[in-house]
Amino acid sequence: MSSSRRSPALALLLDIVLVVVFAAIGRATHDGDVLGPFGSGLATTAWPFVAALLIGWLVTRAWRRPTAVVRTGLPVWAITVALGMVLRALSGQGVAVAFIIVATITLAVFLLGWRGIARLAARRRV
Repeated sequence: MSSSRRSPALALLLDIVLVVVFAAIGRATHDGDVLGPFGSGLATTAWPFVAALLIGWLVTRAWRRPTAVVRTGLPVWAITVALGMVLRALSGQGVAVAFIIVATITLAVFLLGWRGIARLAARRRV
């Protein structure tokens, strides 16, 4: 795979992994059982945010500038949080105010943080 195709694919994979890690941390903190029976607990917790993330990628065309913090990271993060909460509520899962605050902050650190680090690293190489 060429580097121009690999970069967006790796960025998307990293975003997905970080969203699943976010869900796993939440499950470990509150349920103690990260995976649940046959992994269904983690899947149930993660799917609204993974689906929202994928929609965020489509809406923003994130593959064009996957490491851009402002142009890609901010809208992908906002869509992931907002739509993820809507999907979570529609699926009968809780959306307490404290959870919304923690999810917003954690996903900001994850989805914006790696992009900021990647941009700094790219600047240092130049």
